[in-house]
Formats: sequence, C-alpha cells, structure tokens
Amino acid sequence: MKPLAAKPNLRNQQRVDVSTDITIEKTDGCSLTCQVSNLSRSGIMISCSQEMVRQLVPGLKTPAPGNWIGVTTRFSVPVIASQPVTVLADGNIVHMRRIARDEFQIGIQFCEFEGNGFDYVDRYVARLLSDARHLCGKGT
Repeated sequence: MKPLAAKPNLRNQQRVDVSTDITIEKTDGCSLTCQVSNLSRSGIMISCSQEMVRQLVPGLKTPAPGNWIGVTTRFSVPVIASQPVTVLADGNIVHMRRIARDEFQIGIQFCEFEGNGFDYVDRYVARLLSDARHLCGKGT
C-alpha cells in the first residue's frame, strides 16, 4: 500500500481550525458573511455557498496569479477569552475549490492589517497551536 504524501502548506504558515463568522467586502461594495474554516498568520480559509461564491468570484473560476480579487475581511478573535476584538484586514482571494454540492472553500491571503490586527491574529494562532501541543502531550 502506497503511503499518502503530506499536503503542502500553501501559506507557509501553520493553520488552526477556527469556526467563526467573517464578513467579506469587495471593492464594489458587495458584502457577504461566511464561515471561517481555518486561520493562519498569513491568510484565512472560508466556507460558503455557491451563491455567495458567485458574488465573490466571477464565473466560479479561481483567480489566476497576479489577477487576485481584492477584498476586505472583518472577523473577531478572542484576545482574552472574555474579550474578543475585531480584526480588519485587506487581502486577496487566491484560492477556490468546491468541497460539496453547495459548499465551497475560498482562500484569502492577507495583505495589510488595520491597527494591531496582525498582532491579535498572531497571538490567537500561537495560543491555539500551543493548546493543541499540550493536548497531544508534546508541549510538556
């Protein structure tokens, strides 16, 4: 039996599974709310319906390199468990794939954060990665 090769991490950053809402706004003012699948320091993967993807990605075709679709994202991360903060980040839609009949994943690569957004994402991802290591018994 042939072993499966590990999937390359296209973002060059460790990803953490996250389930939260995200608002995505295109430059034409179109604004949609989708669900976050995972998050890294350099980008975010979202899950949404085919109708939402049609509004974000013309023709349901993954943008070619250099022809990315610019968007602004808004989502919350808990800085402290009881104190979520809103992160506002500009980015580009760089990936799209269909994963079920009416479910698609869209990859957004961050370009620029407003204020302390990058620091909030960085700390949140680091904390989730640390928690995962401790759960697996590797961090002690």
